[in-house]
Amino acid sequence: MNYLEFEKPLAEIEGKAEELRALARSNKEMDVEKEAAALDRKAEVLLKDLYKDLTPWRKCLVARHPDRPHCKDYVDALFTEYTPLAGDRAFADDHAVMGGLARFNDQPVLVIGQEKGNDTKSRIERNFGMARPEGYRKAIRLMDMAHRFGLPVITLVDTPGAYPGKGAEERGQAEAIARSTEKCLQIGVPLISIIIGEGGSGGAVAFATANRVAMLEHSVYSVITPEGCASILWKDAEKMREAAEQMRLTAQDLQKLGVVDRIIKEPVGGAQRGRKETVEAVGKAIETMLKELAGKKPETLIKERRQKFLDMGGKGLAA
Repeated sequence: MNYLEFEKPLAEIEGKAEELRALARSNKEMDVEKEAAALDRKAEVLLKDLYKDLTPWRKCLVARHPDRPHCKDYVDALFTEYTPLAGDRAFADDHAVMGGLARFNDQPVLVIGQEKGNDTKSRIERNFGMARPEGYRKAIRLMDMAHRFGLPVITLVDTPGAYPGKGAEERGQAEAIARSTEKCLQIGVPLISIIIGEGGSGGAVAFATANRVAMLEHSVYSVITPEGCASILWKDAEKMREAAEQMRLTAQDLQKLGVVDRIIKEPVGGAQRGRKETVEAVGKAIETMLKELAGKKPETLIKERRQKFLDMGGKGLAA
């Protein structure tokens, strides 16, 4: 278990319980289960207290937790007959973006998402989920295919933002993001987006301009990272906690603003402590949202999607 900064007291208690059990395994005559169980109960209470009312900054830390389920985990668990499709037919294949044809509950769909990787090698290969222009152009190609064959599109968003490197900018990063966002608004099929971790800047919007947008309870969605915001406003990245408080980047705030339609509950302690339950909850949400959009005509889907984003923020700003 990787523990976050604010989980240190929990790490100590759970560590002591594990030490007792390790001693018992090495010495069969020792009976420590009663003491270990008491520590387990204490840890359970502390875990609930820690996650009962997370601050926006702590939600950022949870959203970035390396043990949270990533895009590939959801694809492997929820979709069958997944056939990956690669390349943008212009420059290269971007491994930060994965996508392809699949079945969801035996219904043909097209799934696209940002994959961060789960160890050093895969994180470098996936560029930590930060897509380059070819990643967004691959997404455009796949959305065009879904439109042509009448397939619902499901996107799984988890990125700190689009890759800001020199090569990416030279190849038209901003234009690729804008075209991907535009394509989201143009396709005449149901488009569902789930923010499963970080929804960072235009890199997330390019996948999340959808008919239905859902967020996991402890995910975040914002125009910039709190560190980036603090660097711009106060010239001090260490003021990220204050920035996070003001940015209204949590699922709860964004639902009030009308940016997201649905919050998917996470297990106590976050998705990283209940990966199976979280994946199942996301699957149920996708199923519900697909049913809500089923049978709607292409022109209706496009009109409703456009209007959704034209109206965005109105009710929250009035509050």
